[in-house]
Amino acid sequence: MNIQEMRNSLGDTQAEFSRRYQIPFRTVQNWENNVRVPPEYMMHLLENRVKMDLANRRTTALPVYNPKKQNLPRRSDYVGSLAWLQAVANMIQEPVVFALNEALMCQGYFGGYSDEFIIWVYGADSLSRFNGIAVLGNKINPINVQEKNGLQFTDFNRTLADALANESILDMQGITEALSRYYYKNGNSFHGISVVPEYQEAFERLADAAIDYYNS
Repeated sequence: MNIQEMRNSLGDTQAEFSRRYQIPFRTVQNWENNVRVPPEYMMHLLENRVKMDLANRRTTALPVYNPKKQNLPRRSDYVGSLAWLQAVANMIQEPVVFALNEALMCQGYFGGYSDEFIIWVYGADSLSRFNGIAVLGNKINPINVQEKNGLQFTDFNRTLADALANESILDMQGITEALSRYYYKNGNSFHGISVVPEYQEAFERLADAAIDYYNS
C-alpha cells in the first residue's frame, strides 16, 4: 500500500492520519503528492501499524440488547468479578482476551458494577452473537496479554491505551479508579506506564483525575 491507500483504508483525513502516527501534516501531504518519497523502512513500519490498527479497530457504538441474541451470565448473580468472567468464558467456549473494564477486573484494579452489561473483548466477530459483547479487535499481540485463573486479558498498558482510544464512547470511571489504585499502590507514581504520543495529552488529563479520585 502507498500512503494514500493506508490512510483511506483507515478512513482518516490527512490531518487525522498525521495525528494518529505523529507525522507532520506537511510531510503526509508531500508523500501523497509525490513531492517527497518516504524511506523504505518508514513505509514498512507504517504498513505494519496500519494493519494492526485495522485488525484492532476502534469501536464506534456500544452494543444494545437484542432479544434474538444469546444472553451471557449476569454480573449480579456472582459475588466476585473473576467468578463472573470465568462463567462468561465457559459459556463463550471460544478463545477470548478480556479488555477494558473486564481486564481491569482480572488485574484487581477495578471491581466492576453489579449491573455490568457490556463485556469488552478481543476475539472473533462471531462473539457478537451474545448480548453485551463488544469486540475491540480480532487479533492482539501476545506480548500485551496476561493470564490469571485460566482467563486471558490485556495488560495494564494496553488496557489504558484501549481506554484512551475509545474515550468518546466509554464510561471512564473504571479506568480512572484503576489508574488511581495503580498510582497509590506504586508509591504515588505512574512508573511503568507507557503512553504513545497521540494519547499523551489525554493521559495527563486522566492522570490528574486519578490522583484526585480518592481525595474527592
